[in-house]
Amino acid sequence: MTRKRAAVAWGVVGVLAVMVIWELYKFLGPAEGFVIGAIADQRGSGVMILPRAHDRAMPHIWDMVARLFQSTSGGDTPPLIVPVLTAALTTLGIAAVGWLIGVTVGALLGMVMQRWRLAEWGLLPWIVVSQTVPLIAFAPLLASIGTQIDRAGTIPWPQWLSVAVIASYLSFFPVAVGVLRGLEAPDRIHLDLMRTYAAGYWPTLVRLRLPAAVPHLLPALRLAAANAVVGAVVAEVSIGMRGGIGRMLIQLAGQASSDPAAPWGPTFGSIALGLVAAGSVALVGVGLKNYRRGEATA
Repeated sequence: MTRKRAAVAWGVVGVLAVMVIWELYKFLGPAEGFVIGAIADQRGSGVMILPRAHDRAMPHIWDMVARLFQSTSGGDTPPLIVPVLTAALTTLGIAAVGWLIGVTVGALLGMVMQRWRLAEWGLLPWIVVSQTVPLIAFAPLLASIGTQIDRAGTIPWPQWLSVAVIASYLSFFPVAVGVLRGLEAPDRIHLDLMRTYAAGYWPTLVRLRLPAAVPHLLPALRLAAANAVVGAVVAEVSIGMRGGIGRMLIQLAGQASSDPAAPWGPTFGSIALGLVAAGSVALVGVGLKNYRRGEATA
């Protein structure tokens, strides 16, 4: 319990440190940034090495928070926090679907690679390489394929499903690696003991390998949940899906010059999404606390 409290305390300290650094730089930093280069002049040429600190570029933290409780676009429109929460819930639901797909695919790949060494040699390099594909380029391609499938009429393919698949693309990787390393975690002596009992592959998997994989699997699941949120937000931006937090980020970012605090509303919503996603997976670990000895860090 003391360790958990210390972790929470350090988390709070980290957030406060970021806030202090933000306000300190805003107070001490140059309003128009700091530009170097031989061609630096009034046209803004040159290389900027320090960001601008004026209110349009860096609003005060209290202004960002206050903006959440002000009208979205004037008049009788609801406070900004209402559409932020609505969009965040939409993205969270899509990310959850993507997380489930990613966990399923990652777990199957991990089990196959652990079962057959040749499969690990053939699949693992490609699984690693898959994460180097730029998501912002991959998302429109997948959305186009989904649109073609939907138009063909064979399988319904709504736009949100493309976002979920893209989210699963980021989330399956840590699960595949976590399952592989977790299933390989049992000591040799324990595996030999199962063989003396004449236990086959499936009894050994259920009674020995899966319990031993929990310390590796839980951090992988938390990382996959956070990745699913990132993937969903990026996919919404890339394919232009309405209703989610990603689209809202783009819309309010276009108004940043006149309303600089507004884009930070969905930004805070995205951060909250990642925390909720990872925290939800952490609840799974409560029921598996007897298997978490020596848990790996994410």
